[in-house]
Amino acid sequence: MMATTHALWGMALALPVLATTPEYAPIAFLAGLGGGLAPDFDLYAGHRKTLHFPVYASIAAIPAMVLAAIVPTAVTVALAVGLAAAALHTVSDILGGGLELRPWEGSSERAVYSHYHGRWLRPRRLVRYDGAPEDFALAGIAAVPITLVGDALITTIAAALVAVSAVYVLLRKWLAALAPRLARLLPAPLRPYVPARYLDI
Repeated sequence: MMATTHALWGMALALPVLATTPEYAPIAFLAGLGGGLAPDFDLYAGHRKTLHFPVYASIAAIPAMVLAAIVPTAVTVALAVGLAAAALHTVSDILGGGLELRPWEGSSERAVYSHYHGRWLRPRRLVRYDGAPEDFALAGIAAVPITLVGDALITTIAAALVAVSAVYVLLRKWLAALAPRLARLLPAPLRPYVPARYLDI
């Protein structure tokens, strides 16, 4: 799924906070945004393995949510929503396509690495690839309640994420064709830092 879809669903996890302890809603929305994006910081260093922990992130989120429910503070709420968003991101990546430059071809059986199981989990392809129309639909579904009840800043962030999503969806397949061409133009000393999927075409 797109990073923007993960970010929006992370933000959506803050909606119960807005309903129950609205004073912590701003930090919860931002924590959801950060937690939803954080796993993809491994994009160029072992993508969907280095910072993706589908089992461990889910386990860590449970006591964090319990603590936030019992002792709601800015810190406990932010921690709970951030961890839950990161867990949702890593688990939902299993529902998408494989780890490849053109996932619509269905050539990869690697969705997310489970450190708990010590192996790659296979893609379910319910969302065929990041940037697919159904991916954009999921982003829109998450964005609607956020824009309806969020403050001006949160609404602006959600709308911007949807706009970025729309552009990415329109350009997704063109970008997949462009990326390896650009990678081949890089100086030789930089190529070891480029993910293999951009070079093995």
